[in-house]
Amino acid sequence: MNSQGVVLPYPRAKGIILVLIAATFWGVSGTVAQYLFHQQGFSTNWLVVTRLIFSGIGLLLFSQFVAKQNIWSVWKNKQDVVRLIIFGTIGMFGVQYTYFAAIEHGNAATATVLQYLAPVIIVCYLCLRAKSLPAKQEVIAIVLALFGTFLLVTKGSIHSLSISGPAFFWGILSAFALAFYTLYPGSLLSKWGSLMTVGWGMTIGGFGFSFIHPPWKFQGHWNLTSFLAVVFVVVFGTLIAFFCFMESLKFIHASEASLLACVEPLSAAFLSVVWLNVSFTPAEWIGSFSIIATIFILSTAKR
Repeated sequence: MNSQGVVLPYPRAKGIILVLIAATFWGVSGTVAQYLFHQQGFSTNWLVVTRLIFSGIGLLLFSQFVAKQNIWSVWKNKQDVVRLIIFGTIGMFGVQYTYFAAIEHGNAATATVLQYLAPVIIVCYLCLRAKSLPAKQEVIAIVLALFGTFLLVTKGSIHSLSISGPAFFWGILSAFALAFYTLYPGSLLSKWGSLMTVGWGMTIGGFGFSFIHPPWKFQGHWNLTSFLAVVFVVVFGTLIAFFCFMESLKFIHASEASLLACVEPLSAAFLSVVWLNVSFTPAEWIGSFSIIATIFILSTAKR
């Protein structure tokens, strides 16, 4: 910032680059997860519990030793503890499991785009809570989201689904899980910050699910490629992606970061088509862009 209070272009460019890196890593990690599920025989249960535990601990260590936060202070308030447990078990675990299950039963491109219905679900929830009708932009976004979903799951034909029933079910459920994940932890984020909140959420969700599916209960094929794929999902697709996204907020507005994060479904779709030979018809591309367009429309709404 110069002496006249004008933001210089370099910091803004740095913020844009950081959020694009984060969104790309998120999208690519979904496609890498698809590779692990479909070609290496990995299970959703194992990948989710492993990703949550290692990523959660990694974020907490970063918060403690780099950000110099006391990660144990959150456990002194009973109300925050209850909220954190709910966020970790329902919000964090819910959004991770449903997303990966949608990939396992379908593909990363469709799963990621369906998850981007979450902002429309949030708008509908806020309208119901406020007992008010949606604004014009919100109505357009809702209609566009429904249209895009129809094209994405049917390829424009009303006679059959282009994806399996389980893939559609988990994809829609992941959108609802992401909506809850977005709305619920507001008080935790404002009080404890995102690093600590997300770090504990991942750790709680991971260790909680390990009682149902222990991380040592593994199925799949270990080789150098699958090992590197798991490392990418945990380190680049979670830790580095989250760090880059949070760092970007120091240089650009959160609304801008959210819009730029739309690179995530595009990168997932592109890599799925190029690398894993997933076929995407023109109708599916139109449906995907229709859903992504709702983000841009909702960004102009006043709600």
